[in-house]
Amino acid sequence: MTLKNSADGLGFAPIKTQRAFEVICEQIRARLASGLLKSGDKLPAERELAAEFQVSRSALREALRSLEVAGIIRNVKGVKGGAFIQSAEPDRIVQAMQDYVHLGNVSLDELTEARLAIQDIIIRLACERATEADFIELEAVAERTRRETTVDARYECAVQYYAVLARATKNRMFGIFVNSLSAILHEFVRGPDYETLQKSLIESRFKLIGYLRKRDAEAAANEMRRHLERVHRHVRKNLKAAAKPSPGPVETTRGTRKTR
Repeated sequence: MTLKNSADGLGFAPIKTQRAFEVICEQIRARLASGLLKSGDKLPAERELAAEFQVSRSALREALRSLEVAGIIRNVKGVKGGAFIQSAEPDRIVQAMQDYVHLGNVSLDELTEARLAIQDIIIRLACERATEADFIELEAVAERTRRETTVDARYECAVQYYAVLARATKNRMFGIFVNSLSAILHEFVRGPDYETLQKSLIESRFKLIGYLRKRDAEAAANEMRRHLERVHRHVRKNLKAAAKPSPGPVETTRGTRKTR
């Protein structure tokens, strides 16, 4: 749907500021929040938008570039092209959360605390809302995890397992949070005793499915908490090992140096 620029159109206000592109972005985001703009809508042509905002074409283009980078709009070339409001893409949100964690120096304790809290809610909702199809899919993923032998393959199974659990809540927002936290923690999980962790992980998943089938929210939540705490201890151990300085050379009785 193309939105025409008219007196009864989107009602953009003229810009009276040196940083016009920021105000343009704010106004477009405000129209999204109010529902005047929706996914798939096409913005008016550059010339019309610049006239309505009363800004230069260069200021408008800077705003459109900023919105495109943010994933708000997509620019399509050609006769039927233009600036279109982008559909929601969870991957962009996941990446944004990862960037925030990396740039903000969020601690492992904070990540684990958030994961424990979110998974507790997910488990309790899944106990109420999961269907037989959800249980069957969870069992299939857990069984596939048991058969896989490589770290990467088992990680993909883990991602899918948590995604199915999140879908079982019938609330799509949980899937975004779960995918983000799993992706952030993945880089820390591997370590010398990773295989031992994997064995307990597989056993825990089958136990959890059993509790979910019985609609025993308390037992299921406790099982998930025990597993995530095991993962936390594993990750902390790996981080401490990585931070430990390697042994350097030492003096011998003859004054020569040797490596420990």
